[in-house]
Amino acid sequence: YSLIKDVVSSLKRHRMHEQQFTHHPLLVLSNFGLQQIQVKLMASMFQNMFPSINIHRVNLNNIKRCLLISYDAETQLLDFRHYSLKVVPVGMNKAVKKLLQEKFPNMSRLEDISELL
Repeated sequence: YSLIKDVVSSLKRHRMHEQQFTHHPLLVLSNFGLQQIQVKLMASMFQNMFPSINIHRVNLNNIKRCLLISYDAETQLLDFRHYSLKVVPVGMNKAVKKLLQEKFPNMSRLEDISELL
């Protein structure tokens, strides 16, 4: 077992913020489709640990984490991966992305906002 401060200190770039743990993670189960009773029991246990997500109602900005649990049938081991998610705009130029992410670019050498866009 490890403390969170030990994990954060070992990371090169960590993204930790207070709102990251206010909502439950997106749970992804991999290789749990086997018909063995113990595998079904494990899958049911993991699914009941976290509330289900209604895909029609979910706000993408509320999903900040993803928990991937993968089962290896040969070795009978579980792999846990915990990811931090970030929603970013796609299909826009770099200047507009900065404005949408509330990162204001240096406009000292520009004469008009149209030069930025």
